Amino acid sequence: MSNNYDHSVFINAPFDETYQEFLNAITFTIAYCGFFPRCAKEAYDSGEIRIRKINNIIKECKYGIHDISCTGLNKNSLPRFNMPFELGLFLGARYFGSKPDNKKACLILDKTPYRYQQFISDISGQDISYHNESKQTLIKLVRDWLAHYTKLNLAGGRTVLKDYDRFISDLPEMCAFHNRTPDELTYVEFRKLAIAWIDELFNLR
Repeated sequence: MSNNYDHSVFINAPFDETYQEFLNAITFTIAYCGFFPRCAKEAYDSGEIRIRKINNIIKECKYGIHDISCTGLNKNSLPRFNMPFELGLFLGARYFGSKPDNKKACLILDKTPYRYQQFISDISGQDISYHNESKQTLIKLVRDWLAHYTKLNLAGGRTVLKDYDRFISDLPEMCAFHNRTPDELTYVEFRKLAIAWIDELFNLR
């Protein structure tokens, strides 16, 4: 699986525990479709400014998946602007970047229709997809979107979901082989195991 520009997908999503299953599902689905998932969680250089890390990853990705569903108020009654901000960086790279960046494409996700108009109305007129906080819907949306950008004959969303659930079921045993548990995995380690599992699955089929 290549991690070059034309096959790299930037994931802009929350990193908290409540979203972890969705982040795992997005990462798995991207890899399942023959692309390489990227996100800020893969960069652990404390000497590099976070915004620079994000900019570098965006620069290296032709595609982006942006879930802006978790923009509600925190315990201090303040909104979370990280996801809309990173979406803005991606769209800015598309419109103001170098020639290859002009072909960047993105999938924007929210949980319910038209909710985004209350906090980021500037993206009105763009196609926004809605997952309704459903893992099954999320996987189908990501799979169907990536199908537009690959020549591979992809399995349908139900099959991707079924295989994802099988992978999650196998993950504890895979982790135990490396003296870890699933909750101890870094993003890079989870991605590596997902890609290895998918490669083995496709070799058997």
